[in-house]
Amino acid sequence: MSDSSTSGGYVRRLRPWDAAMIVVGGIIGGGIFLNPYVVAMRTSSGLSLLLMWVGAGLLTLIGALCYAELGARRPHAGGSYVYLREAFGPLAGFLFGWSMLLVIYSGSTAAVATIFASYAAALFGLPASATTSLAIGALVFVALINLFGLRLGAQIQNAFTLLKLLAVAVLVVCGLFLAGVNGHGILATDPQTADMGFMGAALPVLFAYSGFTYLNNLAGEVSEPQRTLPRALLIGMLLVIAAYALVNLAYLAVLGHAGLAASRAPAADVMQRVFGTAGAKLIAVGVAISALGFCNITLVAGARVLQVMGEDGLFFRSVARLHPKHRTPNVALLLLSGWAIVLVWSGSYGQLLDYATFGDWLACAVGVGTLFWYRKREGAQASFRVPGYPLLPLIFIATIGLVMVQSLRASPMNTGIGLLIMVAGVPVYLVWRRLFSRVTS
Repeated sequence: MSDSSTSGGYVRRLRPWDAAMIVVGGIIGGGIFLNPYVVAMRTSSGLSLLLMWVGAGLLTLIGALCYAELGARRPHAGGSYVYLREAFGPLAGFLFGWSMLLVIYSGSTAAVATIFASYAAALFGLPASATTSLAIGALVFVALINLFGLRLGAQIQNAFTLLKLLAVAVLVVCGLFLAGVNGHGILATDPQTADMGFMGAALPVLFAYSGFTYLNNLAGEVSEPQRTLPRALLIGMLLVIAAYALVNLAYLAVLGHAGLAASRAPAADVMQRVFGTAGAKLIAVGVAISALGFCNITLVAGARVLQVMGEDGLFFRSVARLHPKHRTPNVALLLLSGWAIVLVWSGSYGQLLDYATFGDWLACAVGVGTLFWYRKREGAQASFRVPGYPLLPLIFIATIGLVMVQSLRASPMNTGIGLLIMVAGVPVYLVWRRLFSRVTS
């Protein structure tokens, strides 16, 4: 790993392999193992279900390519926060950081930590009452390992990601080969479900693909970022799309479209058919590891955003401090971890996760929109340029915009509250600017 320092005080220690594993680990959490039944309920056949997963993956790949150019243009810590602040001003950056701290990263982390705890409790025969303590313990663990430098955190994250990919491989092999494939039934139409179209079925799929922007938050610690970021985002996204398509093929091969629509734990159902109770426990280990790895990435990536906000005067100055030896934003990491622990303890993470999904993709679309500002100001001169500009970025923004409108129509309460949380950051920003900080534009 290269140890060259950046202007922000970080050290570039993440190699291309580490960066690609962060992309994969930041996307694959617990969703693909638990919730594909929602997509099955909203599609009319195995073919439309697979097209949905691949199509949403390609859409996300477009977003990742846009973020690859953004990262190549601004290879510094902070990711979307930096792009929004530079393109639209400090208020836009603050609103992203505000939403990230309160709901987007913290709510997702709390919810996935609870998924880890639920599976861990079942594996060890612990009572349901132990779930909260296990989830809090998991968050304390991933926070502690990242207090002592990104080198250790990256090594542990690589192990988490390889283990979750192993779990995916075992699931695919068991579903497609050991359980026996009913070839003519995989793509068959299911008369019991109704095809709601792309917009109706996109929300749960896009949730499973969220997290591709996390690597950009860590760009200040990526070695040779102009080359590494685009390659890692491309390789990582292609791995995730392939994994999701193969896992859904395995579900359809064993359960069929109707069976998948009725299964609340399809991964466990597939493994149980092959190996019985032992198979269900084996995949439970995979889900738990996958969830823990996701929590690790969200906390590490979110802490970098808070640190840069503190450095800019948009948050407490103490949060901007890096550890003198390990060059890690330990105060920011502890703050974000602590708030996620509060959400676990309060039990409010479930609702916050609904708000977070809307806010996360809205931030992604606006982040991609900053690419037009950079192109206008700095021209097309960059080490990596998104192909098909401006068409591909416009397709991404327009599609996500339509999904957001559909989300508002389908669930006005949750998405409305999510918007209110973001808007509530405006008076907070104004008070902060007036009383605590002289904000730089």
